[in-house]
Formats: sequence, structure tokens, C-alpha cells
Amino acid sequence: MLEVAVEGPVLGSYRDAVDLVGEALSADTNVVVIPVSRLGAGFFRLETRIAGEFLQKLLDYRLRVVIVGDISEYLAASDALRAFVYESNKGRQVRFTSSFETLEQEWLAGAR
Repeated sequence: MLEVAVEGPVLGSYRDAVDLVGEALSADTNVVVIPVSRLGAGFFRLETRIAGEFLQKLLDYRLRVVIVGDISEYLAASDALRAFVYESNKGRQVRFTSSFETLEQEWLAGAR
């Protein structure tokens, strides 16, 4: 599992996604864990298309993506984001979770 550092520049561009693909492949992993603190507010406004383009690049390389942290503020402001997170969490490729503990219990245990 590639855990992106909590501190660092905001991620969200196509180039950032390509860099993460390279890091994940170098680490020989198929799971990338990204803290919410590394994603800008634009990521959570679906009309910007940042989330879709960023996630799609990672998914193109069959990487599973986990976004960890509190996004309740963004969810409260957007029905579309709530639906996106709900549908994502039903699948096996992208997961939004509030904590690493929840991540281990709910999702990664099934990936092993």
C-alpha cells in the first residue's frame, strides 16, 4: 500500500495522478491511500472534473484508491458528491473513509 504523506502540496492535477501511478508501480502495490488534507476543495466540487480526471488516471492502471479523512463539510454542501461517494464505496476501486482504522476493518481486509 502506498500511503501519501499527510503534509505536502495539494494533489489533483493529471500530472499529480501520473506521479502517483509511478510511485505505486515502483512500490509494487495496487492501493494508493490519499489523505483528504492533500486534496484541494476543487477536488470535492464535481463540476470542476478534478476528481474524475484524477481518479480515472489511477484507475486506468488498475490501482485502488482510498481517500482518508473527514469530508462531511463537502458532503453537506453537495448532493452530487454524496451520491458519488456512496456509489464509490459500493465498489472495489475507490473508497472514501474517515480513518485508517475504518479502512483496515471495512475494505483492505477483503483485498488481501
